[in-house]
Amino acid sequence: MIYTKQVCFCFTISITSFFAAGAQADDYKLMSPDKNIAVEIKTGISITYAVSFKGKTVLLPGALSLTLGDGKQLGVNNTVVNASRRSVQQNIRPLYGMAAQYKDVYNELSIHLKENFSVIFRVYNNGVAYRFVTSLPGKIKIKEEQVNYHFEEDIDAWVQATKSFQFGYEAEYLHKKISTIGTNMAALPLVAESNGIKIAITESDLLDYPGYYLKYKGSNSLQNISPKFVLKDSIGGQSNFQKIVYREADFIAETEGTRSFPWRLMVVAENDKDLLYNNLVYLLASDNKIGDVSWIRPGKVAWDWWNANNLTGVDFKSGFNTDTYKYYIDYAAKNKLAYILMDEGWSDQFDLLKVNDGSVVTDGSTKLSGRLDMPFLFNYARQKGVGIILWCVWHTLDRQMIEALDQFQKWGVKGVKVDFMNRDDQTVVNFYERLAKEAAKRKMIVDFHAAFKPTGLERAYPNIVNYEAVQGLEWSKFSNVDILQQATILPFTRMLAGPMDYTPGGLYNANKEDYKMSFYRPMTQGTRCNQLAMFTMFYAPLEMLADAPTAYEKEPEILQYLAAMPNTWDETIPIGGKIGDHAVIARRKGTTWHVAGMNNWTAKSVKITFDFMDAGNYTATIFTDGANANRIGNDYKKTIKKITRGATLNIEMANGGGFAIKLEKLK
Repeated sequence: MIYTKQVCFCFTISITSFFAAGAQADDYKLMSPDKNIAVEIKTGISITYAVSFKGKTVLLPGALSLTLGDGKQLGVNNTVVNASRRSVQQNIRPLYGMAAQYKDVYNELSIHLKENFSVIFRVYNNGVAYRFVTSLPGKIKIKEEQVNYHFEEDIDAWVQATKSFQFGYEAEYLHKKISTIGTNMAALPLVAESNGIKIAITESDLLDYPGYYLKYKGSNSLQNISPKFVLKDSIGGQSNFQKIVYREADFIAETEGTRSFPWRLMVVAENDKDLLYNNLVYLLASDNKIGDVSWIRPGKVAWDWWNANNLTGVDFKSGFNTDTYKYYIDYAAKNKLAYILMDEGWSDQFDLLKVNDGSVVTDGSTKLSGRLDMPFLFNYARQKGVGIILWCVWHTLDRQMIEALDQFQKWGVKGVKVDFMNRDDQTVVNFYERLAKEAAKRKMIVDFHAAFKPTGLERAYPNIVNYEAVQGLEWSKFSNVDILQQATILPFTRMLAGPMDYTPGGLYNANKEDYKMSFYRPMTQGTRCNQLAMFTMFYAPLEMLADAPTAYEKEPEILQYLAAMPNTWDETIPIGGKIGDHAVIARRKGTTWHVAGMNNWTAKSVKITFDFMDAGNYTATIFTDGANANRIGNDYKKTIKKITRGATLNIEMANGGGFAIKLEKLK
């Protein structure tokens, strides 16, 4: 089975212009297919590019270069040999995604230089990207890469700041002037506004190379910075789950001299809502590298960690024992959930071949109850048609990768959730690909936590079914940070990078005044309908149901709605929204539409026009905030009504509220 297909039609037009060797400078202009975005490229002393949208300046000229370990700079005082252009129109069918097919339409300019490298620019209707391609012998070292973003003024941006490269992409997005980033670094994606145009900066096709961040360099400009190549690290950090870097080289990467480097991407959007659906990171990434993908199964997961295994009304002590996970398996099978996840505590965290014997201490105080009979559980799950995913500390799995994955395969493990990388230097970036490759050999899916942002690796390795890289629902267990406000920013920022394992679904819902963090009895900020909306709003091929099975079983109409919710989609349409205020989106699976809205802490009304559906009659199941949801977060109202194409509906969202609608077409 082929993972992605180019369908419908695809044609390329290639025009090559040759320039005399030794030419000092050449200028190029590359337009988007719809002529709205223009990129002006100049070569000479340096290679610079500038971007405009509908005549408005988005980026002033900024230099780009690649400095090798010997000090040679690719992009400075180089000579153009020739340049070629092509236009591409094709449709890509992903194995799964936010749509059944992605339009891959762009104009491309490749500038080939005498010094054995090229710079390739692509302009889409919704973004600009470029990359370096080198043809150098043997191995090379990259001392640094220079990427400049030069703006007309000190613009506003939504910034996720960090002081360290030891970072799990779980900081808050804050709205600030870029000059106030100060000595911090901004993680990607960063979303800014220049001349009324939204731009989102991120990267794609990150392979055998470190990720990059942005620093303020003065004069209204941002410049990239990457973690250095790691020479020495050792176990440390939280519970010794991380590896702390102690010594670095004076270069960022050692890699093949003949290769393509990551794409530097800038999404361009005229309106906030246009940021709600963008697949450029995926389109720019390398295609399938693992061959057969017919075994890969996205789906819902019954999860234990967030709810602390708080089962009620059962006749056994819940915890890390066979009875508890047998219950999870039965619950998953009954509700047609694809998987259960056995999170932290099923094994010795530093030896994946040692299963919990009932005396392991996980948090310094709480002992696990009982014993896990792994052969029984895997056999039982197999009979019930439920897969089991196992949690692992990343450096333990890295050290034991072959023997651990072989043991998992013997048990029948369907996937691994790997945690606490908290880095994106070249060493850790390579770990992602190595694990994805080895897991695919054994037909296992992978979910990365404490991870760096997605860069399209899930296209090359579609067994990667999710990434965390977000300040998600887990923060309600140990922090009073305003994650509800963050949830109205994430659809426009973090979601641009790719799938997001936010882990929604908490059923103890509280308003701003009543909320308090609790590790063992966690609650959510905002209303029940805000939680329901996340299952449509946040794209997650592998999606956790965060609360306990017995909590859902006490609310059957909520469980029925969530269990039947698709994880992947045939069509996505942004409806409206404003970063940090609210977001509304529609997604289709087959003939059924799901529409969802999420709000910040200010109550508001939104109007939905159902003009995105095919003609016909639909049964709408509507979950809205209850009359008292502003005080009692659990309060919601369920309504069933008939809706036709073109109808309108006004929906009131409470403070911290939301809504979720399922539209089923009548035959």
